[in-house]
Amino acid sequence: MNDASPIPQPNDRILRVHADHDAAPIVVEVTRGTLVESVHRVIAAVTDATGKTVMSWGDADRLVYGRSAIKPIQAIPVLESGAADAYALGEDEVTLCCASHSGEAMHVDRVNAWLDRLGLSVEDLECGPQIPSHEPSAHAMIRAGQAPTRAHNNCSGKHSGMLTTAIHLGEPTKGYIREDHPVQKRLRAAMEEMSGCDLSDVPTGFDGCGIPVFGVPLKGMATAMAQFADPSRLSSSRADAARRIVAACAKHPLLIGGTGRFNSTVLAETGETCLLKSGAEGVFAGAVPGRGYGICLKADDGNGRAASTAMAAILRRLGVIDDAMAERLADTLVQPVRNWEGRLVGHVRPAPDLAF
Repeated sequence: MNDASPIPQPNDRILRVHADHDAAPIVVEVTRGTLVESVHRVIAAVTDATGKTVMSWGDADRLVYGRSAIKPIQAIPVLESGAADAYALGEDEVTLCCASHSGEAMHVDRVNAWLDRLGLSVEDLECGPQIPSHEPSAHAMIRAGQAPTRAHNNCSGKHSGMLTTAIHLGEPTKGYIREDHPVQKRLRAAMEEMSGCDLSDVPTGFDGCGIPVFGVPLKGMATAMAQFADPSRLSSSRADAARRIVAACAKHPLLIGGTGRFNSTVLAETGETCLLKSGAEGVFAGAVPGRGYGICLKADDGNGRAASTAMAAILRRLGVIDDAMAERLADTLVQPVRNWEGRLVGHVRPAPDLAF
C-alpha cells in the first residue's frame, strides 16, 4: 500500500462523470429472445500518432483510468532501459509484461521461472494472490487443496517486468509499486510523453494490483497507443521497444490473455496488424500498425463484454477484421448468450443502427 496518498472515504468529494446518451453514443445491446434486455453505452476515440482525431464517438476528452489497457505502454521501460536484454527476456516474457492473464499453467509457470532467474520469489511480487479466472485451472487448484499465489495474479507478468527493471537499474525492489518509486515515475513519464498529456494535476487512485493509476483523456490514451502503430516520432530505443512489444504479443497471443479470451482470440487472427489490450471497468485500447492508428474506448457502466464488442465493431469499421476473419471469429465478435444448459438464448452485439 502506498501511504503517500489518502484512502478515499465513502462521503469524499470526487470527480464524477454524468454521461447522457449523446455523450456515450455507441450502443451495445444484449438480446434475449425477441427483446433487447440490456444496453451498454460506450465512448471511443481513434487518433494518429500526432494526436489528430481520426474518428470519435462521445467525449474524447473525458478523463479515464487506463487500468490494464495501458500495459503495453507500461512495458516500454522494461525494454527501453535495457533490462529485458540484460536478463534475456524472451518474447513470451515481453508479452507477459503486457498481459492480464487467466492464471493458467502457461502463465504461472513462466512467471515463477522468470522470478527464479532474477533470484526472487513470488513473495517479492507486490500484487495480491488471485484465483485463476480460467475456470478449469481454478477448479484443479481447489480439488488439489492449493491456494493461489501472487504469480496467479493476472498482473504478475507486469510486476515481474517492473522488478526486472528495478534490479537492472540498481533500485530497491521493495516498494516498487509506490508512486514515489523510480519504477512508477518512469511509467507515468512514458504515458505523458507518448500521449502528449500533462498528468501533473489529474485524478489518481490505485489499481487492482496496487500500482498508481491516473486519469488520462481518452484521446490521449489513443494517441499513446498510436505510437505502437507509427513509432517514427519516437527515439530509436523507444521505437525499437514498441516494435518488439507488437511482435511479441502477435507471436504469443495466448499469453496476453488466455484460453477463450477476446484479446487472445482476435490477436491470433490479426497477428502484427493489430495490438489489443483490455482493462478493468470497460476500458479497451488498441493499435493498428500499417494504418498508424491508436484506439481507446470506455464502457460507461464498466462492462467488459460491452467493451470487447465495441472494439470488435471499431476493428471491423477500420478494416482490421475483414469478412473472412469475421466469419471465423463470429462467436467472438458477437458474443452468444447461453443458459445453463448451453442453449443459445440471445447475443451481445452492436446495435443494428450503430452509426459506423
